[in-house]
Amino acid sequence: MHALRPLIPLFIAAGILLAGNGVQGTAIAIRGAQEGFSTSLIGLMGTAYFTGFLLGCLYITRLLNAVGHIRTFAALAAIAASGTLFLMIVIDPVAWIIIRFMVGFCFAGLFTTIESWINSGVANETRGRVLAVYRIVDIFAVTGAQFLLPALGADGFVLFAVMCVMITLSLVPVSLADRSNPKPPAEFKFDLKGIWTLSPLACIGCVTIGATNAAFRLIGPLYAEGIGLSITDVAIFMSVGIVGGAVLQYPLGYLSDRYDRRAVLMVTTAGAVAAGLFLSLGAGTSPLLNYLGIFLFGAFALPLYSLSAAHANDHAKPGEHVMVAAGLMFFFSLGASIGPYASSAFVQAFGPDALFTYTSVVHGALIAATIWRMRARGPVPADARGPSSWLLRTSPVFTRMARGSNGTNSENGSTSGDTSAKDPHP
Repeated sequence: MHALRPLIPLFIAAGILLAGNGVQGTAIAIRGAQEGFSTSLIGLMGTAYFTGFLLGCLYITRLLNAVGHIRTFAALAAIAASGTLFLMIVIDPVAWIIIRFMVGFCFAGLFTTIESWINSGVANETRGRVLAVYRIVDIFAVTGAQFLLPALGADGFVLFAVMCVMITLSLVPVSLADRSNPKPPAEFKFDLKGIWTLSPLACIGCVTIGATNAAFRLIGPLYAEGIGLSITDVAIFMSVGIVGGAVLQYPLGYLSDRYDRRAVLMVTTAGAVAAGLFLSLGAGTSPLLNYLGIFLFGAFALPLYSLSAAHANDHAKPGEHVMVAAGLMFFFSLGASIGPYASSAFVQAFGPDALFTYTSVVHGALIAATIWRMRARGPVPADARGPSSWLLRTSPVFTRMARGSNGTNSENGSTSGDTSAKDPHP
């Protein structure tokens, strides 16, 4: 606990940001529908957010090097808070698309700033505990924030004002925390051709996962509302899916450390396909059946990113892991930029059930790609696989946290390229 105490203000700031960001996508989908925006326009807002997020990941390091962590965080938080308020001042779909792009850029920078700050203050012997706390903060913040929707409603000004206040309040713990201004992270290098050569399956997997997970997070509220769920049910629906994503992370990681990761990836993807088909064909309008379906969808679909990243890292050489993390984040963001608009077009054309038909089709393509790669190349030997980690997709810095600030594994002090570690990440 003594080692974690200096990081508490940063955890508080991260929790506030995660909560504000987690509820904003849901709120915009619900409020946009109430304002009469078409489903495809709401999907385009999700595409704009992830396009901004992608550019934020690319350029934030330059800003950190130029003005430091505190000034960067303050500037981006101020812009994100102002953008959130402008959503209610200018209720226009084109304006919302522009604002969502700007907010996506800001949140990418905010998460990179705070995670690099946390990473700079973590010793390898406490890294596992820090990551565990960070994951707990993420789950509780994002799921808890969903219930601001039924508490405050999406049809007025109050919810958006509260989101603005949350983003603004994240400045307080950062401003009053340790006065140290850590060294900015190294530039994230993008050798996309090299990463594709290293693992085509991981690249395809991250594009696929971005396209489906972003569709769930940003178009999922429209599905829930479209089948007749109340605003409270929508909040429960989204929260159950997010919690489901945490349930199988460690069991699937454990299995993938011991068997061919591609086989585990294929079986897990098949589970996501089955859950999507259940939601689109079998759940109907029953709240309980939809809760069950989205729990299973989250349990199988959300861990796919970590499995894909672990597979890519099995093929990475020493010193390549941060580059791989940045590249996979790029591919995920690319898929996430496509997913909301593509899925919203399905929903607009065929109704709310088409959302999970879309995810099942896209996940089915990943199964086909996995079979192709299993035929093209043999599995990585069990004694040459590194430990899998539960990765968040907030910034490439998170992978650096999981592997150690100097490229070391947090469990055994081995280098990132060391293939001797056999125990799954805690």
